[in-house]
Amino acid sequence: MIKVGIVGASGYTGVELARIITSHPQVKLTLATSRQYDGKPLSEVFPNLRGQVDIVCKNVPMNKLAEQADIFFLAVPHQTAMAYVPGLLEAGKKVIDLSADFRLRDPLVYEEWYQPHSATAYLQEAVYGLPELYRREIADSRLVANPGCYPTSIILALAPLLEKGLVDPETIVVDSKSGASGAGRSANTATLFCEVTDGFRAYKVGEHRHTPEIEQEVSRLCGQSIKLTFTPHLLPVSRGILSTVYATLSTDFTQAELDKVYADFYDKEFFVRILRDGALPATQYVRGSNFCDIGFKVDSRTGRIIILSAIDNIVKGAAGQAVQNMNLLCEFAEDAGLRHLPLFP
Repeated sequence: MIKVGIVGASGYTGVELARIITSHPQVKLTLATSRQYDGKPLSEVFPNLRGQVDIVCKNVPMNKLAEQADIFFLAVPHQTAMAYVPGLLEAGKKVIDLSADFRLRDPLVYEEWYQPHSATAYLQEAVYGLPELYRREIADSRLVANPGCYPTSIILALAPLLEKGLVDPETIVVDSKSGASGAGRSANTATLFCEVTDGFRAYKVGEHRHTPEIEQEVSRLCGQSIKLTFTPHLLPVSRGILSTVYATLSTDFTQAELDKVYADFYDKEFFVRILRDGALPATQYVRGSNFCDIGFKVDSRTGRIIILSAIDNIVKGAAGQAVQNMNLLCEFAEDAGLRHLPLFP
């Protein structure tokens, strides 16, 4: 039985990790850290875990962490994770970081969008944790940079077209909508009930920190440096992401031809569900699951393709994908602990 630790268990990602790990047949949760709830049972912090999770939150010093588990999930803020990684790796542990600290390969890009990086020696070693694209590299690694929620939905939507050169990457425009849980659990006026409900707005237009992460992976897929337009919006719902991606096709394609492209590309991917014949995804049909639903429409009038991608931002966009990465690191079945169907309605 593999011992698992969650560093930063008091947020939405932390509780989702605990929920999923509880149903995993091959791992045991042995550590849940929290400064705020030190000494309090995690099931009191999150009553949905009652009777299933008996672990007590601890505020464990950094130099005592390694002895608590075999593999660690870092569900902590940006810049915090980079302080934990060197010690854990030196102790022979494997780490899945859910912050942005190791997603960007270029330290200068990280510093431009975030802040100075104190563990640049590990940036080239870290593997970008999108299993559908980096499965082999993840399995051989010891440090996985779990992707952001928006990038997961967008990169999976574009990958088949970019890899085969079927769209002009210079024309990509992305419009994404996310539930309020994407902003985290800390108190914030912008995500209070009265600020969100019955409303719909864009935020961080032209400056969202997921932009360089998306551009990094899009550039890798098409083999050239790409800049794109990405605009996120806040939905008056708790969870879910719907991304709408626009791009100009490289030549005329029919809906049926591109249906086959997507179906072939994701043929062996359990967690990517391709909707064919113009059917389109919706967040309510992936809620609570690790699935990514992708549908698209060829707009023959403009020569563009419109791709829609839906995920649960806390599961496939965070905790579920992290467990998927853990399964690869530990040579478990990739879907272990993750086969639950979406919650509908």
